[in-house]
Amino acid sequence: AGSRLRDWSRRQRPAAYSLAAVCSRSMASKTPVGFIGLGNMGNPMAKNLMKHGYPLIIYDVFPDACKEFQDAGEQVVSSPADVAEKADRIITMLPTSINAIEAYSGANGILKKVKKGSLLIDSSTIDPAVSKELAKEVEKMGAVFMDAPVSGGVGAARSGNLTFMVGGVEDEFAAAQELLGCMGSNVVYCGAVGTGQAAKICNNMLLAISMIGTAEAMNLGIRLGLDPKLLAKILNMSSGRCWSSDTYNPVPGVMDGVPSANNYQGGFGATLMAKDLGLAQDSATSTKSPILLGSQAHQIYRMMCAKGYSKKDFSAVFQFLREEESF
Repeated sequence: AGSRLRDWSRRQRPAAYSLAAVCSRSMASKTPVGFIGLGNMGNPMAKNLMKHGYPLIIYDVFPDACKEFQDAGEQVVSSPADVAEKADRIITMLPTSINAIEAYSGANGILKKVKKGSLLIDSSTIDPAVSKELAKEVEKMGAVFMDAPVSGGVGAARSGNLTFMVGGVEDEFAAAQELLGCMGSNVVYCGAVGTGQAAKICNNMLLAISMIGTAEAMNLGIRLGLDPKLLAKILNMSSGRCWSSDTYNPVPGVMDGVPSANNYQGGFGATLMAKDLGLAQDSATSTKSPILLGSQAHQIYRMMCAKGYSKKDFSAVFQFLREEESF
């Protein structure tokens, strides 16, 4: 997959998007929707589409992830290509750029059987350059590709309150918004393909920095003798308040219903945060942008993963910092 992407990068193709908008697509609201990738985020997202009455054509590389959907009467197929054969609107929610490339252009990928006029929405967080290359490949098949990464975490995915950052042909935004609005409360058009990814990378870099800052402040306060719940209350009514402190606090016992209250299980994995910070680092290098704190955050999350936190939620940085006396 990596060599395939490099081959794509060497080709020079015009970025014209002359595809006609398929107006009937948005009107046929209850035709089947394909969904590929049923992880911590994809699972509740797909369930919200079901709640809105959409029949689903499901695929995940791990068959067990499909079982509850199959039990609910949804159709499970054996490859992304099979999803494309049965649905002309497909949402993908995958962990990495390589996974996205495989799902779209692999031996059994979407592009093997995609129908002309299909709308393909990728909600994975991947390299903006990969989104642009996938869009070119999709366009060659007469279909439409949009990148639509999400923000809000597992809680927002369950409640249908995600924020979608969408990049692609503006004429197709309304058709995408119809589906994405079933899973999110904010669906924002960002511009051409790749701009959704750019917005998401910037957001997640800031999130990582603010989570580390919250963890450091909470740890310092606790060591100074402050009760963590009291400290969190003060922070959240003061100028230090942020999402990491008031909605997703990293200290066990401060909040209910967040990963820190459940041994940092579920949520957004430290490995994925390290991956997103790597994307930010790559983008910063290519645009010659200084990201001093973003680079430091990247190293901290890489060290976390190397020290056994790779499967924990990214808020476990609190625990990691407490255990690292060198900090």
